[in-house]
This record gives sequence, structure tokens and C-alpha cells, in this order.
Amino acid sequence: MPKNSRIEIYYQSSIPRSGSTLLQNVIGQNPEFYVSPTSGVAELLFGARKQYSTAEEFRAQDAEEMKKAWKGFCQGSLQGWYGALTDKPRVVDKCRGWGYYYDFVKSYSEDPKMICMVRDLRGVFSSMEKKHRKNAEADNGVVDWGKGEGTTIEKRLVRWSNSPPVGLALERLKEIIDVGNDEHILFIKFEDFTENPKAEMERVYEYLGLPYYDHDFDNVEQITHEDDRVYGPFGDHIIRKKVQPLKPDWDEILGRNLSASVIASYQWFYDYFKY
Repeated sequence: MPKNSRIEIYYQSSIPRSGSTLLQNVIGQNPEFYVSPTSGVAELLFGARKQYSTAEEFRAQDAEEMKKAWKGFCQGSLQGWYGALTDKPRVVDKCRGWGYYYDFVKSYSEDPKMICMVRDLRGVFSSMEKKHRKNAEADNGVVDWGKGEGTTIEKRLVRWSNSPPVGLALERLKEIIDVGNDEHILFIKFEDFTENPKAEMERVYEYLGLPYYDHDFDNVEQITHEDDRVYGPFGDHIIRKKVQPLKPDWDEILGRNLSASVIASYQWFYDYFKY
């Protein structure tokens, strides 16, 4: 791609344990796309936004001129970042916060395109619990016997419901729906994607306004790489090579009563996404 060409930047803002890394690597089969691992670009923009909002140098100048320059700064920062990483014409940046900050993104991008993977929350919490058990040799900070926290499945579920990454992501998702920004975002159910990936990818291309690319769902090579030691046991970003459904195991892992309590606690989620 010529250096003076403009990169089309799209956003993926999914909930944890919902197949977001898998989706990135499927999209990345298309040679026109560069797909990011978990990205920190949004944090760079938020840091700059704080300075733009508070620094006297900006406040002392014409507000409309500064607003125009700020918009250019955001656009240029993203173009510069990804222009240094790839010569491909399209990018999907993966960060859980994008959806919540849709209005912020729209302030510098006229019609931002965002994709959000969701999953039956019983499967999300079951996945978290399995990661906890699988990494029993290390103290992951979940169990605190002195405070009596995280010592049972129920307590761990409550903790994950009220803290990052799961609790925060669900709080943000509800806010997206409540303020009406959900109408701008393409939601994909993990279950639908793994059951019929071609149909869901057709929806992705239609939403992005691009011609469909023939993906190989039986051989998805991992092209995004992250050092999961940074994130701990719950930040597993290794994908399965074949896109296929996973057997629901929440009654086995969480127990039937806790599985039912997840539905009761998040009725808004189950109603909205028709689970």
C-alpha cells in the first residue's frame, strides 16, 4: 500500500472469553486485513485526551480550532501507529473499551464500525472457573483466606461479576445498550459463530460494506501473539485451529443452582441477546 494511502480502521470490542481472539485470526486470513492482539492504542488516545482537556495551552486557544486539531490528532495517531506496523489497507483494533467509548470514537471518525462478540454468560463464568482450576499451582489473587474472598465457586462468581475483566465489560455493555449505541454495533454470538462461521462472517462483511472473502474455518492459523504471562491465567489468547461449537459445561463446572443464578442476575443480557 502506498505510504500516502489511508488505512481503514475498524474496531472489535468484545466481552471476555467470547471468542474475540478467534475472530481476529479468522479475519486475519484475509490478506487485506491487519488484525491486532489486545491493543493499548485506546489508552494512548485517552491519555492525550486528558491533556487536551486540561492543559492551559489548549484552553487558551480558540475552542473550535482546537477541536478540529484534536480530531486530526486522533486520526493521525491511529494512521501513524498502524502505518508503522503494516502495509495492509485495513485494520481491526481489538480493545474491550471501544464500544463503551463509541461517542468518543465518533468524535474523530464519522461512521466507526465496531464488532462485539458475546457469549452465554454461563459459558463465560464457566471458562473463568476452569482457568482458575487449571492454574492451581500459582496464586492468581482470586482466593484470599484472610478475608474469606474467592474461597468457593459462588464467591468467585460474585467477584468476577463485580470486577474486571468480566464485571467491567458487562457494565459497559449494558451502558452501550441503555444509551442506544447498540444500534451502531454488530453483535455476534459466540455460539452462532462456532456453529455457522460462514454465515456470521458474511454478516461481518456486509456490516463493513466489503466483498466476502472465502475463509478456511478448519485451519485457522494463529497470527496474533501475546505474552499471556502478562495477563495471568485468565488472559489465555491461544486459539483452536478449527472453528467448531463447544459443549455447554456450566452445569458441570458451576452447578445447576449457580448457573440458574447467572440468568437471574443478568436477565437484561439474556432478554436482549435472546439466549
